[in-house]
Amino acid sequence: MKENKLRFHLDNDLPLVSTRLWSTNAFFWEAVGQTGKFDYVEFLAEYSPFDYTDLPNMVRAAELNHMGSMIKLDFQGRGYAAQKAVQAGFQSILFVDHTNPDQVRESVRLVRPKMPEGTGEFGYPNGRYIGGQSHIPVQDHIKRLNDLVLCFMIEKEEAVNHIDEICSVPGVDMIQFGPNDYCMSRGWNRADHAGEVRAAERKCIETALAHGVRPRCEIHSAKEAEYYAELGVKDFALGDQLAVLKAYWNNEGTEIRGMISDRYMGRERNSDQ
Repeated sequence: MKENKLRFHLDNDLPLVSTRLWSTNAFFWEAVGQTGKFDYVEFLAEYSPFDYTDLPNMVRAAELNHMGSMIKLDFQGRGYAAQKAVQAGFQSILFVDHTNPDQVRESVRLVRPKMPEGTGEFGYPNGRYIGGQSHIPVQDHIKRLNDLVLCFMIEKEEAVNHIDEICSVPGVDMIQFGPNDYCMSRGWNRADHAGEVRAAERKCIETALAHGVRPRCEIHSAKEAEYYAELGVKDFALGDQLAVLKAYWNNEGTEIRGMISDRYMGRERNSDQ
């Protein structure tokens, strides 16, 4: 039975560093693990094409490289997808698009164990998580379900308004502010309201910390972590696979196109004259 690395860090008040992958290919998960710099990988299932046979392969690659695993899921169909991800061995679920505490309670219920004294609905499905037909004891399965780390995006105006109640829901381990969806829900362009967006993010971070909930922040460079660390943040998602690639392609592509244009296209223009 694999220890939940994210739960261990939360229980021992240790920081967590992750990165975000779009690819289901275990090669990239192994490449992240071989750096030895990341505690877990987040799979962006909300953005990426995947099928349910991909999930256990990603988790295997994470486990073999001593990392934990998180999956970011669409709001619609989240219960089914979350249970399949847990069955595959994912250690954390990042839920998106919730706007009120009732929706949050429902998502917690869907991945917590069905027990006499609880409100959970998750049963004992055969699969990788329990060893297929070589069943682990029921109590071990219950512990693994209770160890799942549940994170919720706070990305709509309504969710920000309800942040205190959401952070009070039992089972909420982490929250993460989503600036783009927040701006969309308010009818804003993000660039036009930078100060207001930063204030909303800070409100969410401070409220989470006051409730003993861990705020998780996405950053694009290590230098950005300093601001959040001063606020008390310990959990960082560094970089995004596609964003890093696109930045490289755009920056280097622009430079080489400029060089080619100056060297070759300019020469052609001069020869025409």
